[in-house]
Amino acid sequence: MSTRSVPGPALGDPQEPRSGPPAPRLPGPLVDVGWLAQWLGAPRLVLLDASVGAHRGAAERLPGARPFDLDGELSDPSAPVPHTLPGADAFTAAVRGLGLDDEDTVIVYDAAGVYSAARAWWMLRAMGFGRVAVLDGGLPAWRGAGLPLAPQPAAYEGPRGSFTARPRAGMFVGSAEVLDALSDPAVVVLDARTRGRYAGTAPEPRPGLRGGHMPGAVNLPFGDLRRDGLMRPANELRAAFSTSAGHGQRLYFSCGSGVTACVLALGAYLAGHRDLAVYDGSWSEWGLPSALPVVTGDEPGEVPDAVPADGPAEGSATP
Repeated sequence: MSTRSVPGPALGDPQEPRSGPPAPRLPGPLVDVGWLAQWLGAPRLVLLDASVGAHRGAAERLPGARPFDLDGELSDPSAPVPHTLPGADAFTAAVRGLGLDDEDTVIVYDAAGVYSAARAWWMLRAMGFGRVAVLDGGLPAWRGAGLPLAPQPAAYEGPRGSFTARPRAGMFVGSAEVLDALSDPAVVVLDARTRGRYAGTAPEPRPGLRGGHMPGAVNLPFGDLRRDGLMRPANELRAAFSTSAGHGQRLYFSCGSGVTACVLALGAYLAGHRDLAVYDGSWSEWGLPSALPVVTGDEPGEVPDAVPADGPAEGSATP
């Protein structure tokens, strides 16, 4: 089973940062379209489009936005499961290729609303870059406000940046840490998938995966943290996490491939939680035929006393 967490520090010489006035100060990890409209075009403010799937490469973008390609170079192509965090060197190279300097401020958004942008926000923070926020409501909110749009270019073609990854330990965890957490009363594992997928009554969109959830994991569908395409207010988020996570001191988040788990991470952060981690492999890894335990039904279920060191063969019954 995987024990992967945030990779080691990046190597190589940083590029020379571009001079100029400082970037605008962020009001928090979430900004609305009014704030961004006010600061659009400000020096050292970088917009990143982190859309995935059918929304990747949409015909329109926010003016000046650059593609943070989670379906491409911003995921590890050698990993056996999708949307895996790249190593620090590869991440540094990809983000420098987007022209990002260490001194910049970043707004990430996606064309689905608040969806995959949260993944880009969490990745940048995990790689030591703190001046990043998510655009609440994303492209739909921007378009709905009648704000300007631009055609989507094929790629960013500006100068390279000076960004250097400085990984922070513990923000991403592997299956071994999650397995330990399931029996740790101080940790709550939250599953961001839909209720049907969590219960095992709805099919998984990726072939070959078992249905159900980790025993002990609590279901909090990521969509429950949004209303009308926007993140719910902080008091409502606090109530949602109080109900689902109780008094958990540390929260782990899982989903299908590590994307919407980051919506839960964003929501928990807005609710005031700080001891947070995302399971990068998520159900794309855990749901594969193996000894990792799986249960079905609407309730979290019991955590087994022990898990065999070697998993069952392909096609064997769910343990």
